[in-house]
Amino acid sequence: MTINKKSIFAIITIIIILFIDQIVKILVKTGMSLGESIPVFGNWFQICFTENPGFAFGMEFGGQWGKLFLSIFRIFAIFVMIWLLIKIIRQKYSTAFIISVAALLAGATGNIIDSVFYGQIFSDSYGQVATMFPESGGYAPLLYGKVVDMLYFPIITGHFPSWFPFWGGEEFTFFSPIFNIADSAISISIFYILIFQRKNAVKLLR
Repeated sequence: MTINKKSIFAIITIIIILFIDQIVKILVKTGMSLGESIPVFGNWFQICFTENPGFAFGMEFGGQWGKLFLSIFRIFAIFVMIWLLIKIIRQKYSTAFIISVAALLAGATGNIIDSVFYGQIFSDSYGQVATMFPESGGYAPLLYGKVVDMLYFPIITGHFPSWFPFWGGEEFTFFSPIFNIADSAISISIFYILIFQRKNAVKLLR
């Protein structure tokens, strides 16, 4: 792939997102115990340390075999996205589309780093602050690491009215998922592509 201005933009985008994502995760992992929460802006934005063994936003999938499948699938997906990114750069797609695909690739790569390597790099965080490169070894085998999540925006909390179907009187939180920088890059990229780059996406998939 020829290194041109669009290639440089893509590379810079990937490097910046990966750097911020991994620095934040390492700081949280080595500075907080699992479940610990630090308020940033009152109660509506908190750094809340959780670990996600499965999909984005805390979802899980199929136990240990599901975790292995998910890690392998993520690695395969990254290679596909690298191929697509090289293709759209060579075919001179718009810079905005190239950057959005690069951000999507960076987000996916950020989370796969956790899944593949964090189990080997860190000790566990249950009731303690994790150690990086512990002498006794990490908390999980290769490919079985957990994704570090920390961004929590419980913007609105309250209770459903008593007359509300199914959940009447129960407590609710908006927005309840806990996520990370990589998740944000993935979500923003997908929304941007669907809203502003739909024609390029359809053209690429043909």
